[in-house]
Amino acid sequence: MKNTALTAIHEALGAKMVPFAGYNMPVSYEGVNAEHETVRKGVGVFDVSHMGEFLITGEKALDFLQYICSNDISKIGVGGAQYNCLPNEDGGIVDDLIVYRIKENEYLAVVNASNIDKDWAWFNKHNTHDVVLKNISEDFSLLAIQGPKAAEAMQSLTDTDLSTIKFYTFQVGPFAGAENVIISATGYTGSGGFEIYCHNKDAEMIWNKVFEAGAGWGIKPIGLAARDTLRLEMGYCLYGNDIDDTTSPLEAGLGWVTKFTKDFVNSEALKAQKEAGVTKKLVGFVLDERGIPRQGYDIVDDNGTKIGHVTSGTMGPSVEKGIGLGYVETAHAKVDSKINIQIRKKAVPATVVRPPFYKG
Repeated sequence: MKNTALTAIHEALGAKMVPFAGYNMPVSYEGVNAEHETVRKGVGVFDVSHMGEFLITGEKALDFLQYICSNDISKIGVGGAQYNCLPNEDGGIVDDLIVYRIKENEYLAVVNASNIDKDWAWFNKHNTHDVVLKNISEDFSLLAIQGPKAAEAMQSLTDTDLSTIKFYTFQVGPFAGAENVIISATGYTGSGGFEIYCHNKDAEMIWNKVFEAGAGWGIKPIGLAARDTLRLEMGYCLYGNDIDDTTSPLEAGLGWVTKFTKDFVNSEALKAQKEAGVTKKLVGFVLDERGIPRQGYDIVDDNGTKIGHVTSGTMGPSVEKGIGLGYVETAHAKVDSKINIQIRKKAVPATVVRPPFYKG
């Protein structure tokens, strides 16, 4: 079991620790609902140092990323970031990731912790462009400082004007006494804030200064359980739940990051799928009655016939309703369609909605 540079701090704070993607990670501190509320209304800090980071450098870095990624990498300017998929050769998704453009010919790919080894092998397999690939996952820490008060709470720690870092952009500069820190705004919570990419040696110093600076704003540490409820209220996909090696980006509602203006891995087959139409779609749904949908529950029609399954579900702390994502046959995927979630012996009625569930 690997530790992050901050594991000892989490343990000292009394965090409930769980194994996640090979790492010893804090799942909660005071409880998921309280932590969720802190991020929605104030400011909270996640240690997400288990995420993977790959550097891609060279004159053909753009060509390489254009081929393995579904989105149009040429649209990213220096200082910009873009959400992406790595399509596999069988119609599914290797991983979803964020690509940052650091310099003209240098990019940073941030991948899911559970997929670091798989993605690293995939990057190397497709490196026919002689780009320099460097896996820096073990060398860097990542803090997500999230919530509407994040900018004002953190401004004293940097000369960078945090209010100028717009969604899906970043700046590099000093932060909390460390140099060359990436400060980005690519959050996974829907409540604003920043991510701090730093060297492991600086992580503890930055963590401590973040909590000193944020004390007046009620800053708190937040675990992975609240990260999941926050992202689900936004309808954001989680790899391994809502997307995986068998789900197509088009089925998952990720057509907006699947650009057929270029050639990429399996693009011809995905283009044919788009033209033919998909047979199932990932939808958001809200329960019409009390209940909590969970991953793996069947979705059924009014006759009790299975039409799909739940991929993510929870009682949304901010929306105070049972919410979820799931795949259903296309005929049942329209907004306002009535479906049923099979919760044990009861088929609980639900309505298909367009996420986000939390409108903020």
